[in-house]
Amino acid sequence: MCGIAGFIDFNGASSEQDLEGMTHALEHRGPDGFGTFIQGTSEYKIGLGHRRLSILELSELGKQPMNWNEFTIVFNGEIYNFKEIKTQLEKLGHAFLAESDTEMILHAYGEWGPKCLNHFIGMFSFVIYDSKKEEVFIARDRAGIKPLFIYQKNGLILFASELKAFHKHSGFRKTISTPAVHAYLQYGSIPTPHCIFEHCSKLRPGHYVLSSLADFNFNPVQYWNVYDYYNKPKLTISPQEAILETERLLKSACEYRMVSDVPVGVFLSGGYDSTCVTALLQENRSEALRTFTISVPDIGLNEAPYAREIAARLHTNHTETECTAQDAIDLIAELPFFYDEPFADSSAIPTTLVSKIAKQNVTVALSADGGDEVFAGYNRYEMILKYSEKLNKIPGFARKSMAGVMNLVSADSIPVLKHKYNFAQRYEKTKSILRNTSDKNIMLSLSHLFTEEQINQLSTRSFQKLETYFDSTELKNYSPLAFAQAMDYQTYLLDDILQKVDRASMSVSLESREPLLDHRLIEYAAQLPDELKFRDGSKKWLLKEIVHQHIPKSVMDRPKMGFAIPIESWLKNELRDLLETYLSESKITETGLFNWKEIEKLKESFLAGRKEFGVKIWYLISYMMWYERWGK
Repeated sequence: MCGIAGFIDFNGASSEQDLEGMTHALEHRGPDGFGTFIQGTSEYKIGLGHRRLSILELSELGKQPMNWNEFTIVFNGEIYNFKEIKTQLEKLGHAFLAESDTEMILHAYGEWGPKCLNHFIGMFSFVIYDSKKEEVFIARDRAGIKPLFIYQKNGLILFASELKAFHKHSGFRKTISTPAVHAYLQYGSIPTPHCIFEHCSKLRPGHYVLSSLADFNFNPVQYWNVYDYYNKPKLTISPQEAILETERLLKSACEYRMVSDVPVGVFLSGGYDSTCVTALLQENRSEALRTFTISVPDIGLNEAPYAREIAARLHTNHTETECTAQDAIDLIAELPFFYDEPFADSSAIPTTLVSKIAKQNVTVALSADGGDEVFAGYNRYEMILKYSEKLNKIPGFARKSMAGVMNLVSADSIPVLKHKYNFAQRYEKTKSILRNTSDKNIMLSLSHLFTEEQINQLSTRSFQKLETYFDSTELKNYSPLAFAQAMDYQTYLLDDILQKVDRASMSVSLESREPLLDHRLIEYAAQLPDELKFRDGSKKWLLKEIVHQHIPKSVMDRPKMGFAIPIESWLKNELRDLLETYLSESKITETGLFNWKEIEKLKESFLAGRKEFGVKIWYLISYMMWYERWGK
């Protein structure tokens, strides 16, 4: 894993200093090496920059930008099956200098063109320059594990693994996009393909761009679409057959992600997903896997006893680190640098903590993200299956009346329930669902924090909606569960979880790998009938059955903990100064985007006891911290 950056300048004004500045801005992504390539013609100048985190082929033969014949590449990520593809290419007459997946990509592109992407199992974003045809090829992996930002204005094209690189180019002009700010208030991140700045975008997952530099056209082409697999007829298959095939795919996905020339570990929380990855990898190994867990007991984040028991049963080499609430709080000031687009998921804090701990021992860590989206593990899926049909039987006027009554009652005033995990947020979302019970609105309600009406009150500018994957009509003949899973795969997983893990791990130069996001798994799981995912009242049934072959059900069965932190409590106590600093009249007014009086009311209501407003306050503070660092 690395950082890439570069430009295509049809004005010829970009310099070596521009390229080096962009590339060095990504040093945290690749502290082990640095390289640039610049070539100019009478029509354009192209620059490619790379920061290296050495994982495979540690010698100078793995250095980037890498050249082969007329092709030059900068590449971020890993192609796990590169050895098999390399063997295939050797049979076709290709000769290689080293054991590098980067070199394999160059040869694969030379042999197959854009169709090379169909051969790759991995995570990637890369740019290839063909000096003979004067073309560029830009590609991103199927799930969007590796990021790629694009800027286009006045004949200048910039690209980079992170937005911060653009700020180092003399031709970059930043203008905050109002619709993007509004979308951030809804989702807590900027939905793909949009970006916080005008003229910026993200290349969509499963897409590539191939364009001549004589007539450049940024027109992404889709080479993979998860909806294609949800749209296929459901497989007629027995539970046992599904278990065997899923376990085979899982084992292959996990083993591929152990390919490395540096030490590899596994994040182990003790939950089903990370236990599955750990168990399948440890099963046929004589050496003990390195596993890592953190706990922050004084804020109620403590899965360490569960992870410890799993590690003992599987005989891993386990590292358990206990952190304090202050350790977590101290990280908050660093977040805006690494999350250089507004991002409000507070679990970025513990994710960064566990990355720091792992980096002390390994350079690569396997994570288990995606299990809930692929195998149907979220609590909201259970709610959709259990209650959507029942809710639709309640007359609309009655549901809306119930929502109106809830508006008058604070979540923090409801006995017993107010102490439940994440109850205040769930309470807010239930109001929206009561008003509209369609599949799409249920998912939007579960995904949105601020409503369109609330944004119109908060913002000095009228709400402007961005088109997102929620607006797609590609999904056909779906069940409510399939709809929810497909939407989460394209939205929450992409824009929240994967962005969070990429920035958190890269903040400490740690490569995070995602075996549960192997495209072969989702292609298979999407075709499985719902009853193999949610069965006998159990979410994620199929994955759980596989785990129970290694760890007893009695050990695994417990409530889902998540990676939440007590942000509402912190904002009233330890982070009160942060709240008062960033949500002050002077700072709010300075943005020109927010109505101070409305934010003041929200702030005062929260401090007066409306606990359910805590996450909204955090969204606003996170934006203001980002604005202070990058938006001015």
